[in-house]
Amino acid sequence: MAFEYLFQASHIERLLTGLWVTARIAAISVVLSALLGSLFGVLMCAKSLWIRSVCRLYLEAVRIIPILVWLFIFYFGFATWFNWQLPAEMVCIVVFVLWGTAEMGDLVRAAIRSIDRHQYESAYALGLTPPQTMLRIIFPQSFKRVMPSAINLFTRMVKTSALAMLIGVVEVIKVGQQIIENALLTVPDAALWIYGFIFILYFLLCYPLSRLAQYLEQKWEN
Repeated sequence: MAFEYLFQASHIERLLTGLWVTARIAAISVVLSALLGSLFGVLMCAKSLWIRSVCRLYLEAVRIIPILVWLFIFYFGFATWFNWQLPAEMVCIVVFVLWGTAEMGDLVRAAIRSIDRHQYESAYALGLTPPQTMLRIIFPQSFKRVMPSAINLFTRMVKTSALAMLIGVVEVIKVGQQIIENALLTVPDAALWIYGFIFILYFLLCYPLSRLAQYLEQKWEN
């Protein structure tokens, strides 16, 4: 009975719609985090101590304060303090981009720092300017080193998007909870089937990214 309840056409449609919301939030957050995080990683390698200190402060603030707290600050806090009632989905994207930018920036910083110093010196000796050196010499090598870790970060962002339900976003887990609550008395074991199906959906969403990271890591190590 629970199996039949799960596979009603309306329930599958609602779950897939919720999965689309999850995927949309994650995809926008990942793309923006990749772009902004790359720039942030370059800033973290700046010669200016002041710039590096500000970047480090931002990174540590994002890491130390839980993402859920950031969601509540932007969604409930801004509405109370500044009378800004931002859409819940927009709040999720903003918070995930802030987090992803910080984490991606640290990965890019580490990748850039891992390039041997003589690469810079050789480029300068050939007459390349610092920006040209970064774009033509450092970035291509750093890209190979950072990409597997970056894909793992993006996978974490997809999974963390489940927190969106806590500020009212009707994503896949929220939809699952609604379906379970509607069947609480008639189908007691509906939760097992619903959450099992959601597990499969998340697996299908994240597993290709995990395999891609593993493939790139093996390919570029050889």
